[in-house]
Amino acid sequence: MYQYNLGFISNENLFAHVKGTVEKYRFNIDLKKFNKNLIDPIKLTFDSKIYGKSLEDIIELEIIRQMDKSNSNHIGYFHQNIFKYIDSEWSVPKKGFDLVNEQEKIYVEMKNKHNTMNSSSSQKTYMKMQAMLLDDADNRCMLVEIIAKKSQNIPWQVSLDGVPRKHEFIRRVSIDNFYEIVTGEEYAFKKLCEALPIVLEDVMESLAQNTIKNNVFEELKQISPNLLKSLYLLSFSKYEGFDTLKI
Repeated sequence: MYQYNLGFISNENLFAHVKGTVEKYRFNIDLKKFNKNLIDPIKLTFDSKIYGKSLEDIIELEIIRQMDKSNSNHIGYFHQNIFKYIDSEWSVPKKGFDLVNEQEKIYVEMKNKHNTMNSSSSQKTYMKMQAMLLDDADNRCMLVEIIAKKSQNIPWQVSLDGVPRKHEFIRRVSIDNFYEIVTGEEYAFKKLCEALPIVLEDVMESLAQNTIKNNVFEELKQISPNLLKSLYLLSFSKYEGFDTLKI
């Protein structure tokens, strides 16, 4: 069996979870799938003429866009479901919150980016968390952000009817801090990021799948000659421990 040596998650569980995520990815698309949301040929014509590209190129870009949108949801699956492999007390309920620890009475909403919720969505989520505290004063709620502005674990402040609200038990937490809460290990998320490329290589070899590759990353190479490292540093440079990222 592969050796990833993370400690907080077994080699078998990490490989299985990454494999399960990869298998959800879209590796092909047909006309029916391509037109599922009704393609706008006027827009494609405008795009072709304005950007000086052939229609074939524009369609190819639209295919990639659609596949990327679908695959982004699968990355959400990866983030949400990995914790039940790390600690069996964590579960993914069918409704309500994204992640729950009934033993510790912790209820989590996960968002991929810090700016994905508008004011209305933030208020709705905050009030849902307030209700949990009213039901049981021992409950704890968290908004966990994968790509946050910085590493943090702070009371989440929102405006309800124009009045700023915050509560010590409703917290806004970056993913690196959340991994530390779950695992008790300070740099657990950084270590996962370091292992992930290796796991993915093992998974792809076992599946014998070919992925679509995009080589247009000239600006990323300005951050680091190592393209993969530059991607992580682009998103997580302000997270704890990433100044010593080893990839």
